[in-house]
Amino acid sequence: MTQSAAASIRIGELAPGTELIVDQRGYKHHGIYVGGGRVIHYRGWISTLHGLVEEIPLADFVGKRPYRVGRRPEDLAHGAEIVRRARSRLGERSYSLLRNNCEHLCNWCQIGESRSAQVDRVRQRVQRVVSLVRGSRSRRIAMDLRQLQPQPGR
Repeated sequence: MTQSAAASIRIGELAPGTELIVDQRGYKHHGIYVGGGRVIHYRGWISTLHGLVEEIPLADFVGKRPYRVGRRPEDLAHGAEIVRRARSRLGERSYSLLRNNCEHLCNWCQIGESRSAQVDRVRQRVQRVVSLVRGSRSRRIAMDLRQLQPQPGR
């Protein structure tokens, strides 16, 4: 879904506790809809030193960027618990791109696990590159060692 304005989100269709995901340049920004046209999210360190968990209007969270609805609460009670957990973190200033970002916050609120699929994908890519480099280096060293060994008949 490539909606481009908060007005296109039908607030009545969003249950409190629903994850919202906004396309940013190079990443996805996550927030928790808490009802009343408001979203709790982790504003990153680019705009605020050490980040800030804050509650803002839905229109400010989405802006004119593409967005989609992510994970939804199982029922009203689950939604209320997600909102309670999100509100318990308001004012927090411990942002870390790799360990405590907006996606970590949303997952912790919704499923109790502080995880980020975006960070996991980057880690996996880095690990593959490191493995390739190590493997390439190991093959090169093995070839160099073979060249140093005396050849039969010489």
